[in-house]
Amino acid sequence: MNRSQEIRPIEHNEISVLNKTMAEKTVLLRARLHTSRGKGKQAFFVLRNRQHTVQCVLAVGDNVSKQMIKFVCNITKESIVDVQGKVVEVEQKVEACSVQDVELHVTDVFVVSAASPRLPLQIEDAMRPDTEDPEGLHIKVNQDTRLDNRILDLRTPTNQAIYRLQAGVCHQFREALKAKGFTEIMCPKLISAASEGGANVFGMKYFEKEAFLAQSPQLYKQMAIASDFEKVFTIGPVFRAENSNTHRHLTEFVGLDLEMAFTHHYHEALKVIGDLFTSIFRGLRDEHTGDIETVNKQYPAEPFKFLDPPLCLSYKEGVAMLKEAGIEMEETEDLSTPNEKFLGKLVKAKYDTDFYILDKYPLAVRPFYTMPDPENPKWSNSYDMFMRGEEILSGAQRIHDADFLVERAKAHGIPIDTIQSYIDSFKYGCPPHAGGGIGLERVTMLYLGLDNIRKTSMFPRDPKRLTP
Repeated sequence: MNRSQEIRPIEHNEISVLNKTMAEKTVLLRARLHTSRGKGKQAFFVLRNRQHTVQCVLAVGDNVSKQMIKFVCNITKESIVDVQGKVVEVEQKVEACSVQDVELHVTDVFVVSAASPRLPLQIEDAMRPDTEDPEGLHIKVNQDTRLDNRILDLRTPTNQAIYRLQAGVCHQFREALKAKGFTEIMCPKLISAASEGGANVFGMKYFEKEAFLAQSPQLYKQMAIASDFEKVFTIGPVFRAENSNTHRHLTEFVGLDLEMAFTHHYHEALKVIGDLFTSIFRGLRDEHTGDIETVNKQYPAEPFKFLDPPLCLSYKEGVAMLKEAGIEMEETEDLSTPNEKFLGKLVKAKYDTDFYILDKYPLAVRPFYTMPDPENPKWSNSYDMFMRGEEILSGAQRIHDADFLVERAKAHGIPIDTIQSYIDSFKYGCPPHAGGGIGLERVTMLYLGLDNIRKTSMFPRDPKRLTP
């Protein structure tokens, strides 16, 4: 067992750097034993480090005995090993590995950390493409088995790629907004009143009082605007006590939230958010090509398409498209999930984009703090944004006048004493402002064309899952 007994000036190489230019060089690798098989006086095994794999050959000779072949063949899969050997160019490509033009002729193998002989799932099975296997190996690892044994499941190259791309979404979000003068802020998750109202809130005991887990950073983003920060964003967990067991709902997810003051019209904010998304999509396309390809090998999907500048339709135009396609619905009715998806297909067929904005939602379907349309109280200064026909951002101009906010809260039947601290935020002058909240896991899922949000949540929380 390594207990940091000594400092050794020995440098290990990465599998990813192995190529023909290193032929005949001796290298030392630390990696997992992915697969192994013995064949007479030889052993063939594959080493894996994150998404990279290389084939290794061990043959009886001057430095290798039969006992060593037997020893290597008995090392359990997923064990971490140190392997030393010579890089050798191969005549035929090693199709099964990411390193295809060289293999390692091994002289030394040390077990660093042995895995249990019985694995709850096989990594090769968890890596199988989501398509019909022509060889008839219809082995599928079901979702619960994957999530119950998430540590193993996350070792697959596909999962490694998914979470690198997800980190890329956060990076692009931060960089794009910082370039526009936004300040990153941190918001509390323990709050004294439900931030979004309604019943879908987790309550808890806070010493002698009652507290709640924040349903969004809404109040604190707006308080930052009232404090003259002008443009803010935050990345952090959001909690929703919704008993929704669907492919796209979680009880805890990561929210990418932003809020900004504007001068004349909330479309100033709408443009910033639309440009933010095209910037994220462009960054993912250009900087994560390999990760997208890795995911597509296991979960094939159409490449994500977007327009620059993004397509923006009014809610009325969206409803008109649905009516034209035979959907019966009122102009001010909220979009149901099936209609949302269907509209996404209609937009893709007509405009060839997977991302679009719907502007001017009916006021009746939006929260009390949404600014009504100045021309027609039936509508509101609010918008949603969609990827592959599913909502990934909901936003609006917020009411920044305390008296008008009280009026709208009463119209929604909300007891004023429960939101007094929110209303007080606007009593000392607050600029007009707008913003929105994005679900990180949904963006990752829909960009990659995956079928379930649990594939893009490292340790998902839903009504039935609280571990691992």
